[in-house]
Amino acid sequence: MVEGVDAHEVNRVRAKLALFVADVFASVPRKDQRAKGDCYLRGLMLDGRRKSIQAMAARLPDGNEQNLQQFVNQSTWDPAPVQRRICERMLPLIAPTAWVIDDVSVPKDGRMSVAVAPQYCGALGKRANCQVAVSVHAASDTASCPLQWRLFLPKEWASDSDRRAKTGVPAEVTHREKWRLALDMLDTLAAWGKTPPAVVADAAYGTNARLRAALTERGLAYVLSVRADVTAHPFDAQPVAPNRNGSVGCWPQPRYRAPAPSAATLAAGLAQDAFTTLTWREGSRGELRSRFAAVRVRPAGKAVERPVRTAASAEQGWWDGVLPDCWLLIEWPEDAEAPTDYWLSNLPAEAPITDLVRLAKVRWRIEHDYRELKHGLGLDHFEGRSWPGWHHHVTLVTAAQAFLTGQRLAPKAAGPDSPSTRSSMSSRTS
Repeated sequence: MVEGVDAHEVNRVRAKLALFVADVFASVPRKDQRAKGDCYLRGLMLDGRRKSIQAMAARLPDGNEQNLQQFVNQSTWDPAPVQRRICERMLPLIAPTAWVIDDVSVPKDGRMSVAVAPQYCGALGKRANCQVAVSVHAASDTASCPLQWRLFLPKEWASDSDRRAKTGVPAEVTHREKWRLALDMLDTLAAWGKTPPAVVADAAYGTNARLRAALTERGLAYVLSVRADVTAHPFDAQPVAPNRNGSVGCWPQPRYRAPAPSAATLAAGLAQDAFTTLTWREGSRGELRSRFAAVRVRPAGKAVERPVRTAASAEQGWWDGVLPDCWLLIEWPEDAEAPTDYWLSNLPAEAPITDLVRLAKVRWRIEHDYRELKHGLGLDHFEGRSWPGWHHHVTLVTAAQAFLTGQRLAPKAAGPDSPSTRSSMSSRTS
């Protein structure tokens, strides 16, 4: 886990950090701004409970509070190219099993910090005044790194011209649901030539049928957690069309006659021998294992997209009633009275259950990510109020984590000018 390090350790890697900053912040036009980036990253990495600009400036021998404030809150450097370069460096280093969609909340006082509003705050486990950011992370069982961030703008900010002006919210930014922000990030990464091996998310995202349909339309594989009350027809259920009354009017369209059962009901109807004990990784206290079953189902509900089979049927507004099928993965631990978790996945029908479980369980790494970013690197310590300042800060925090992750994964003997380090610094994904 990334934690704050002492001044001696930071000084030991100064040369490597300088190379990292020169590469990742190459898009920042001014040399003095890049130097401030180096200084800010060292401040984030140093020991210390608070990672506010004032506190970091006091700990750094070359720290200048006014300069750092200007660099983060007023400077016009674009964080997007920096994020792209971090992405290009970290994807080959991490070799992710999946990309994970998630969000993080930061409690705030007052109403003038950008995008703050009373809303559900995961950090407190209740509704509170906070900011919420959606993120996409590359993750494996050994490492992870944020690839993109989007600050969620609550509805009340969409038309609040006074607060938008004071915090510098761009005119084109308006309220978008969190799942749409996640898709926006995936589209941005796709424009950079980056595609995920699979997409993973918790039930807050996976239960949304429109998100699942959008991922399928983009040709992306997913394993998404869903609530127990998500409904799905059994795979072999058949839609039936009622008889036509008379010779006038449209032919009745086929539909499923029985209500779609919930995922919990489908799981309860499985025989005990349908569940297999599987191990998905080695934890700190030994192998992590549980019982799983995977069955093919046809998700139902008003939000589920009805596929149109042909151009003629599209013109007539007709379809054959058959809903698309996918995997329902169910976890039922040996000592539990009922299943504990459910996932839907569009992996191929021939995909082994071990692949489903491995992807479903990789999300643990993101909780680890957020602990590093918050407690070790000050993600939630930003005290500015502006839209540009927030995006600069999260980009710098991401860069600090990327640097430390690279140091952990790279050979310990590699110096700043060694072949392995130079290769890492210049690596690009194809």
